Amino acid sequence: MVEEVTKEAVAAIAEKVPVKAEPQPVAEKQTNCLGCNKPLKKIKKYYRNGKFFCSKRCWLKAVEKSKEEKK
Repeated sequence: MVEEVTKEAVAAIAEKVPVKAEPQPVAEKQTNCLGCNKPLKKIKKYYRNGKFFCSKRCWLKAVEKSKEEKK
């Protein structure tokens, strides 16, 4: 009888206590252009292929550089 009471008490406590989930890692925001490494301003951003650049010229420069690295 004592075992039944303790099992019920443990079950009741387990229902009330929330399960702590591990926090997911926070993704860092990109702060610099990948082409020229200048700081990105909020107003002027060029977004291509999941990355931010400061201008179309920097984006094209990064694309050319990645093509050269693949060769």
